[in-house]
Amino acid sequence: MMNRALSLVASVITGAARVGLGILWLNEGLFKLKAGFDGADIGLVVDSTVSNNRVPDFFEAFTTTFLGGAPGFFGWAIPALEVGLGIALIVGVLTLPAALMSAFTLLTYWAADQLIDEYPIMLALSIVTAVFVVSASRLSVTTIVEKLVHRKKPETRWFSAPVRRWL
Repeated sequence: MMNRALSLVASVITGAARVGLGILWLNEGLFKLKAGFDGADIGLVVDSTVSNNRVPDFFEAFTTTFLGGAPGFFGWAIPALEVGLGIALIVGVLTLPAALMSAFTLLTYWAADQLIDEYPIMLALSIVTAVFVVSASRLSVTTIVEKLVHRKKPETRWFSAPVRRWL
């Protein structure tokens, strides 16, 4: 009984970390969309990485080659990524890939010296969600749907046990 209670508490805490991270990403993406974020903003990021000695050389090369090569694409892709991460994390779909993409995205922002106060908190929440993905996903849409399907047809599972851990 005690293990079950601790498991539920852990699921609530890690699930709250996942949802909180999702809310922060959704806020970031919606803020960019409302502000009219576009290719010109990507150009500013590229320019700032070139002129900033705190940006590592490899990342400067990345921004000038990739971001600078397609600013229009990245102008809409970045807010779309942030909104997508937010929604995926809030509802608990593809939790591990979303948490890993969250951490990777934050590290790229950090490398570009585009650090704001929320990013260290978001990185910590990304790590907690990724490390404790099974617990963080216990209260999620994926788990609820799987339980409903499993209840109707006991022999049918959407995902094998190892795959479910990644979701």
